[in-house]
Amino acid sequence: MAVRSTAEAAPPTPWSRDLAEPSIHATAFVHSFSNIIGDVEIGANVIIAPGTSIRADEGAPFYIGENTNIQDGVVIHGLEKGRVIGDNKQEYSVWVGKNTCLTHMALIHGPCYVGDNCFIGFRSTVFNAKIGDGCIVMMHALIQDVEIPPGKYVGSGVVITSQHQADRLPDVQAEDKVFANHVVGINQALRAGYLCAADNKCIAPIRNELAKSYTDTSNDFSFAFERSDEVSSNRLGAQTVEQLRYLLEQGFKIGTEHVDQRRFRTGSWNSCKPIEVRSLNDAIASLESCLADHSGEYVRLFGIDNGKRRVLETIIQRPDGVVDSPASTSFKAPTSSSTYNNGNGSSNGYSNGSAKISSDTIEKIRQLLSSGYKIGTEHVDERRFRTGSWQSCQPIESSSANDVIAALEECMIQHQGEYIRLIGIDTKAKRRVLESIIQRPNGVVTTASSSSSQSFTPATSASSSSSSYSSSTATTTRLASEVIDHLRQLLAGGYKISAEHVDQRRFRTGSWQSCGQIEARSDRDAAAALESFLSEYQGEYVRLIGIDPKAKRRVLELIIQRP
Repeated sequence: MAVRSTAEAAPPTPWSRDLAEPSIHATAFVHSFSNIIGDVEIGANVIIAPGTSIRADEGAPFYIGENTNIQDGVVIHGLEKGRVIGDNKQEYSVWVGKNTCLTHMALIHGPCYVGDNCFIGFRSTVFNAKIGDGCIVMMHALIQDVEIPPGKYVGSGVVITSQHQADRLPDVQAEDKVFANHVVGINQALRAGYLCAADNKCIAPIRNELAKSYTDTSNDFSFAFERSDEVSSNRLGAQTVEQLRYLLEQGFKIGTEHVDQRRFRTGSWNSCKPIEVRSLNDAIASLESCLADHSGEYVRLFGIDNGKRRVLETIIQRPDGVVDSPASTSFKAPTSSSTYNNGNGSSNGYSNGSAKISSDTIEKIRQLLSSGYKIGTEHVDERRFRTGSWQSCQPIESSSANDVIAALEECMIQHQGEYIRLIGIDTKAKRRVLESIIQRPNGVVTTASSSSSQSFTPATSASSSSSSYSSSTATTTRLASEVIDHLRQLLAGGYKISAEHVDQRRFRTGSWQSCGQIEARSDRDAAAALESFLSEYQGEYVRLIGIDPKAKRRVLELIIQRP
């Protein structure tokens, strides 16, 4: 039974006096704390969560297709003028297709068309635009005055205001579709639950059953997976329980390992007792037993697929007794390269068996900390790397080099097969003093210098660096010696060189623009070309790009000038 108490007729206005009322399908659920006004057609099995506002009082009509879910705080409105053509060939101010998900706080403002099977992320805005079928828009994005082709992916924080940007968007991947479909499925279950809760005939048997035995789950295995109170008294965080649930539902075996503090650096992990169970409660009990048996040690959880490969590794306990929960409950498939090295075979790096941090990176960490800077880490997969949609790993609050190294290693373990970069932050000036990629999807950890004696200077900005470099092949007074070393290494490795620039306003959205290709074959010519870009784009960010022409991927991104 749909809740219709929030549906109101459109108010009389100079452009419309028809007092049109919403048309809501009987199978839809509209929460009483939402508002629907005017000529709005809501299809079958739609769920509209609390706090939503759907106002067809200025622009009208609106259409919301079947199985679509509109989450808390979503606003749908339209301008008086401007229309889109719906799938039924009629004119609408706003058209939202079927099986689409508008998530928390999203703003859909007409004239606007959102196709079937789309996902619009938290706080994203779509205005005067058309989004094709099967598109996924992540969080805090802006899409305006463009048409997004079907099946495209828009990363978090990305601003799309020109058709050229829209045409260059990457395609949605299979794992993105799984996530979007999962969200739609969850909301359909919520719709059925809300309707059941409002129907005494439906809810009474459930209440009676709970009164008889709140812990009996023998008749419904899936219910055991849904109950949160069954795990409320254990030592595991909610996210760890969610990870266990996911692994079991996907048919993976569960493995656990432990190691003391001394052996943690050498990666000498030992297995806990095998977990052969298929029940979530049994898996939780076995995992808790491992934690209790090895109190004061590191403990990590992982899944094992049919090919006997590890699909996820997450540290869930540390020697200080803190039980960590994974940063994300979504599953990340393992890469073909699970062992990391520093690229030169050096044994001076830091390793626990799953990731290795080069001695050069460790030196950078020490110098950043000694200079009073904070350290952060970010990760991004290969597809999102091109759009600059980096995401932060767990914040690093410690000023201890060992703690920072451990946190950095954990970020590398959790995001195997992705780019990882080290960030140095000047907390007083509120700016970054370093961005250095230390892991690539192929597992190779980049180093800032081929020489172990090369020192790292946190102030890498060309405008703030007073250092100069002089050799028989290159002479420059604007580029730091570290930048020259990068140029030399890129050319020696056969990589192409280019540069990108962005002003301060667009820096936050990652909307970098190319300065142009550098065709030079000597470090002198490359340095001269790079200096010309710095002069041309004074007052902007400029970054050096290294490109592997065979693999068609970036091997280096280094900011060399700041505003």
